[in-house]
Amino acid sequence: MRLTVFWQRMAEHFGTGYSDTFARDHVMAELGGRTVNEALDAGWEAKDVWRVVCSVMNVPGERR
Repeated sequence: MRLTVFWQRMAEHFGTGYSDTFARDHVMAELGGRTVNEALDAGWEAKDVWRVVCSVMNVPGERR
């Protein structure tokens, strides 16, 4: 998954403004105690981060 697709999906699910806030501020144990931004900066693949976000935030199947 390209980062552009990842950010598009984040914006579609959370809204443009909140997706940035969520990615910056929401720490998830499933990302090793990191935020989305920190996980991506640490080298996590965008598709893996998206899977965690989907699982933790109960993203509907049609948006996964």
